[in-house]
Amino acid sequence: MAEKKKNNKKWYQKLRTTYRLVFLNETTFEERFTFRLTRMHVIIMLLSLGIIFIFLTFFVIAYTPLKMYIPGYPEGQQRNELYQMNKTIDSLMQDVQKKNVYFANLKRIIEDKTLPKNQALQPAVPARHYDTISDHISKQDSSFRAAFENQARFNLYFPNPEPASLFSSNALIQNQNFFTPMNGILTSKFSPLEKHYGVDIVAAHNEAIKSVLDGTVVASSWTLETGYVIMIQHSGNLISVYKHCATLLKQEGDVVKAGEPIAIAGNSGEDSSGPHLHFELWYNGSPVNPAHYIDFE
Repeated sequence: MAEKKKNNKKWYQKLRTTYRLVFLNETTFEERFTFRLTRMHVIIMLLSLGIIFIFLTFFVIAYTPLKMYIPGYPEGQQRNELYQMNKTIDSLMQDVQKKNVYFANLKRIIEDKTLPKNQALQPAVPARHYDTISDHISKQDSSFRAAFENQARFNLYFPNPEPASLFSSNALIQNQNFFTPMNGILTSKFSPLEKHYGVDIVAAHNEAIKSVLDGTVVASSWTLETGYVIMIQHSGNLISVYKHCATLLKQEGDVVKAGEPIAIAGNSGEDSSGPHLHFELWYNGSPVNPAHYIDFE
């Protein structure tokens, strides 16, 4: 037992025994390099080099084109071709099977044979009759749509409008409390036959023009014939028009109140012969005589 322990101890000691590796100049015997090594160091170094070599080999084979030189390893193009060929063969096989079934059934029909019991027919796709579909719109949906559309700021539609003719007055307009657009002298009256769809008011220079009712400005622009023009949409399908202004004080989209200044009287436009205001009042798309509802005196 003692001899075995001594042998084991000597073996372990041999692994840890230090050796010197010397590189000499063969001519002058001058020492160039000297290394102190043990057998354990040499074994560990060799194992490390082997592991590093294995990893490098795997990396080169897996991630570099050198793998193409390995016998039996297919190229990328070859693998793609094999995949396409497999798909084509599979499609051809399905087509051949369908044709075989077709010819077999055709042969049975010619030979006046019945279809085998174990062969089930494929169910036909049911026909879809789209012409029988009906769209039912409820009254609640229609009311909701109308209310939503009327919430738009510049919407000129108002539900349940009352009919109005070119020369007739309406109780809805008469019940409105109109504000006088401008104090002055009425020089030209309402005359639809002469295509004069409003009245002309002459006033002092730089007189303020006021809105006749609460509303929203839907047009604020300039034209060659009428000069600066402003149009206001009121409730009840009423629209007031103010032409030949010198300056406009409101823009499209502005909300105005009755009696609020919206423009300054002037003489703009080719159809104007002097400083005045051409005022029009429209109801349900038809002009009405403003003198029937507004006191211009």
